[in-house]
Amino acid sequence: MHDLLPSLHGQLDDVITSIRFFMPEIYLSALFVIVLVTDLLFGRNSGWLCRVVSIAGLVYVLLKSVGQAQLVAGDKSVPFFSNMLLLNHTTLILKLLIDVIAIIILLFYEWDDNLKSHTKKLSDLYSISVAAILGLHLMVMAANLLSIYLSVEMVSIASYLMVSYKTENRWGSEAGLKYVLFGAACSAIMLYGISLLYGLCGTLDLFTGALTYGLMHANPLTASFALILLLVGIGFKLSFVPMHFWAPDIYQGAPTPVSAFLSALPKIAAFGLLINFISPFTDPSIKWNAFDFQLFLSIVAIATMIAGNFAAALQNNVKRMLAYSSIGHTGFAMMALVNFSLQRQGIEALEFYLLAYAFAGTAAWMLATYFADVAGAEDMAGYKGLGFKYPLAGVCFIIILISLTGIPLTAGFNGKLLAFSAVYSVYRDSHNIWMLLLMITGAVTTVVSLFYYIKIPLNLFLRKTDRTTGFASSNSVLLTSIAIITILIVYLGVFPDFIYRYL
Repeated sequence: MHDLLPSLHGQLDDVITSIRFFMPEIYLSALFVIVLVTDLLFGRNSGWLCRVVSIAGLVYVLLKSVGQAQLVAGDKSVPFFSNMLLLNHTTLILKLLIDVIAIIILLFYEWDDNLKSHTKKLSDLYSISVAAILGLHLMVMAANLLSIYLSVEMVSIASYLMVSYKTENRWGSEAGLKYVLFGAACSAIMLYGISLLYGLCGTLDLFTGALTYGLMHANPLTASFALILLLVGIGFKLSFVPMHFWAPDIYQGAPTPVSAFLSALPKIAAFGLLINFISPFTDPSIKWNAFDFQLFLSIVAIATMIAGNFAAALQNNVKRMLAYSSIGHTGFAMMALVNFSLQRQGIEALEFYLLAYAFAGTAAWMLATYFADVAGAEDMAGYKGLGFKYPLAGVCFIIILISLTGIPLTAGFNGKLLAFSAVYSVYRDSHNIWMLLLMITGAVTTVVSLFYYIKIPLNLFLRKTDRTTGFASSNSVLLTSIAIITILIVYLGVFPDFIYRYL
C-alpha cells in the first residue's frame, strides 16, 4: 500500500485529465442505466418509451462525439486512462459511423413484425443494444491488450443476448447456442494469446514500445503463435476466414434487425481494433520480421473474398446469402489494410468502404424484413413478381445491390475503387506478388457477387407468380427509411467528396 502512495496523486490527475476524452462513453453508460430503469419502472408497456429514450440518447452521444473533433485536429493521437484507450481521427470517425448506423438499427427493431411480436417485447433489447454500443466504442479506442479483451467480451456478451432474444423456433435456438459456444471458444483462444504476449514482453501496453521490444527478444515461433491466437479473437468479430464459420447460421437464425446489427457494427469496431493492434508494428525502426502482418492480411483477405462470395452464390435463402456476402465484404475491406505502413490513403479507403457497406448492408437487411413482412418471402423464389406489386421497394433493392456489387454511380463503387487504389499504390512501389493477387481476387469476386446479387432483381421483375393472396399491408415508415438510405447511397456515389473530405 505504501509503495502506491507516491504514484497515487499522478494517477488521479491522469484520470481527471482523461475524463474529457471519455465523455461520449460516460453518457452511453448513463444511457444504459436510464433505459434499464425505464424498463423496470414502466414494465411490459415500456417498449416505446425505451425506444425514444435510447434513440434520443444516442443522438446526444453522437453530438458529443462530433464535439471531440477539435481534440484530435491535425491527426493528433491522444492516449488516456494510463494508455488504456486511444483517441485519434480514425477512432473518432469509426465511433461516429457506429452511432449513426446504431440509431438506424434501433429504429429498425420496431419495424420488424417478427421481432415486434415477441412476448418479451423490445424494452430489454434496447438496453442490451446500448450496452453493446458502449463496448463497440471501447473496442475502437482499445490501446492495451487488457482493454482489447474486456471490450471484445463486453460486445460478445451483449451479442449473445441479442441473438438469443427471440428463440421461439429451432433456427433461433440453434443460432443462440452456436454463437455462445463458438464465441466462448474464440474468447479463450484470444485470452491465451494475450497471456503468452504478456509472458514474453512483460507488458500489456501496445504503444510504449515495450511490446515490440519484448517480441524482438523472444522466440520467433512462440511470438508468432501468440499473435495468431490473439488475431483469432479479432477474426471472430470480423468473421474472416477461417473464423467465418459461425456467421451464416447465426445471421439466418437471429432476428433480422439483430443480423443487421452484427453484420455492420462489430465489424466496424473490429477494424478499428485491428488498426490499433498492428500500428506498433508499422514503425520503420522496428526490425522484427518474424511475423509478416502484410502477408497474413493478404492471405486472409484473399481467402475471405473467395469463400464469402462463392458460398453466397450457392444460397437460396436471402438472409443466408447476405451473411456470406458480408463475409466477402470483410475480405474486400481488408484490402485497404495491406498498406502496412497504414498511410492515410489506406485508412481513408477503409473508412469510406465501411461507410458505404454499412449503409447498403443495413438497407439490404431492412428490405429483407420488408418483403418477409408483406409477402412472407424468405427464399429467392418467394420474391417472384413482387417488384411489380411493390415497385419502390423493388427499385430500392436493385440500387442497394448495385452498390454492394460495386457498380458506378453508387457509394459501393467509390469504396471499392479506393480499396483497389490503396492496394495498387503498394504494388506500384514494391511489385509484391500478393498485392497483384489481391487485386485479381477482388476483381474476380466482384464479378461473382454480381451473379448472386442479380438473383433478387431477376425474381422481383423478370419472373412471374400466380400468387394473388396472402399479402400484408406495407410498412410505409420502413419503406421511407429505405428510400432515404438509397438516395444517400446514390448521392455518395455521384458526389463522394461530400463525405470524403471529412475522412
